Amino acid sequence: MSHDHGHAHIDPASGDRRVAIAIWANGILTVVQIAGGIFAGSLALIADALHNFSDMASLVIAFAARKIARRPADARMTFGYGRIEIVAALVNYTTLIIIGLYLIYEGGMRMIDPPQVRGWWVVILGGVALFIDTLTALLTYSMQKGSVNIRALFLHNLSDALASVAVIVGGVLIILYDIRWVDPAITILIALYILYLAFTEIGGPIRTLMLGSPPDLACSDVIDAMHGVDGVTEVHHVHVWQMQEHEIGLECHIVLDEEAWSDIEAIKLTLKTTLKERFGIAHSSLEFEHVDRAHQDADLYGHGSQQSESGHSD
Repeated sequence: MSHDHGHAHIDPASGDRRVAIAIWANGILTVVQIAGGIFAGSLALIADALHNFSDMASLVIAFAARKIARRPADARMTFGYGRIEIVAALVNYTTLIIIGLYLIYEGGMRMIDPPQVRGWWVVILGGVALFIDTLTALLTYSMQKGSVNIRALFLHNLSDALASVAVIVGGVLIILYDIRWVDPAITILIALYILYLAFTEIGGPIRTLMLGSPPDLACSDVIDAMHGVDGVTEVHHVHVWQMQEHEIGLECHIVLDEEAWSDIEAIKLTLKTTLKERFGIAHSSLEFEHVDRAHQDADLYGHGSQQSESGHSD
């Protein structure tokens, strides 16, 4: 059972150019939409503009995170800087939640007293927004498969494109039937969709930052595989976590029987090879304990019930 997280490889410079283009496009669109929304009296258009502004901020954060993530490990960050992209994704999803809640509040207030809305302005600017949102989504689509950071951006852009479609439909209904409440109603629908995307995706970055095990990796399978190596009598104090988005780390204590203790290096190689080939765990730290001097009543996970500290580690 392999857990190799395959993903699309795009030249970093090319990826940076795509993100930079998306930043400028969303920045210009935000200014145009806010001005047009105020002029047309459309909250849905302003809601779409705020969503685009959050996209621009998200793009700037992601752009900086991509740059920082490439730095090599040093004395301050011994694991490297790759997790900055996880942090960026968490920030971006959090902003989506805040924006979604705000738009629901504003939409609710306007449902009580719907204002006059200039439908043609809404349709025209909604069409411009749809073009930019679609362009930005296309720029980030092939990049998002291998990065939670860029995936957060892509979902921003995709939700923007769908929101723009809703804005256009609302503008058309206002032009044809003068249904004023449709503008705040669409605003609330956009906000609910934003919240749905954010809440369904934010769990991944939180799990990674909490040093959780990868969601598609069963720790019990990993432990069973280590137990299956000749000479291994027990495995405890297991930690499995995502070092970065596509790198899994493992550390644990391995108890060897007396006969296997003399062949510890060969067993270590077998264990590390098994972990890498079957589960994609390339970084593993194994501490070996002789069966006569092993921890007693040790917890399988964590570091509970330690009663002995002798052993050999790597």
